[in-house]
Amino acid sequence: MAIKVKSGLETYTDEPRFHFDIYAILEGGQELFFGHETQVNVNIVETVTIPVSNDGDTDELEKCYLSPTKRRGVERRSLIWAPTGNGLLGDQRNCGIPHTCSKVECPICRVFGGLITSAIEIEGESEKRPATTLIGRLTHSGGVAIQALGPEEKQRAMHPSMMRKPPEEDPTPTPFRREYNQPGLLYPVYNHCMSMTDSEFSAVAYAFMGALARLGAGNPKGVKIHDAPLTKTDEDEPWVVVDRYLAPLGKRPVVSPVITDIDLAKDQFTKAAFSIAGSEQQRTSELTQGNFHRYVGDAAITKISEYLVNFEKEVLNNVDAETDN
Repeated sequence: MAIKVKSGLETYTDEPRFHFDIYAILEGGQELFFGHETQVNVNIVETVTIPVSNDGDTDELEKCYLSPTKRRGVERRSLIWAPTGNGLLGDQRNCGIPHTCSKVECPICRVFGGLITSAIEIEGESEKRPATTLIGRLTHSGGVAIQALGPEEKQRAMHPSMMRKPPEEDPTPTPFRREYNQPGLLYPVYNHCMSMTDSEFSAVAYAFMGALARLGAGNPKGVKIHDAPLTKTDEDEPWVVVDRYLAPLGKRPVVSPVITDIDLAKDQFTKAAFSIAGSEQQRTSELTQGNFHRYVGDAAITKISEYLVNFEKEVLNNVDAETDN
């Protein structure tokens, strides 16, 4: 029996493939709850413990955490709930969570991957969906806050639903406490895309930008890309870097999780952002060497916006955003 050595990813286009990266520093402009576990009447935020060497001794540092897996789930839902006319992209493709369609032609599963553990019958489909594993080509990482600011706990009241409680029962709200990540925390995050076409990356760009307003468990929600001087010393820019390449010539702007000083973290980010093939470059918004292209700050947002427009045209193609005056 002959061995099949191909990847199994069917090709639907003649577009060339590249690798893509998104590096960004996100800022929580308000208190945020990133759920971890629940104790009695207390909701706990997700934190990580980092070993830190101090004069030969090893100490532990606890930091708030924006989980890459949670971010991935929010990004995927941003695509599932993307509007297509009077419907949603996930409904149009019959693709959701946890029941992914796992079809290679699906713009969601083609990027994020899909899993069907056993043959399953789907309403509206004549045949069962077979057991399928579709490996995603988008990975997420980062999320460890820069500042060593622990979570703060606040009192909240859970109001009972009178639709679910008998009228004779006590309607008194039940108090509980919830931890929150403090406002102003900075979270370095990274997305890596393996062997994608420009059309496929447009789905990644749409999901990344669409998820920013929805990150968080419960309410409030939402983060923004941090703004500060980057390519220029006197103008604020979004701290985001986008790479498009065949060979990874650019140094990765990844912030060490042991850093707690914002200035030190930013210095590490910027030195890497402007380092190509081992050489420090001028602080310009676009860096190119061969097939390696890096876009920094406003230029990165401009490039992402181009992909957003392409996604709207190619995938959400029955949406008319114009309104009558």
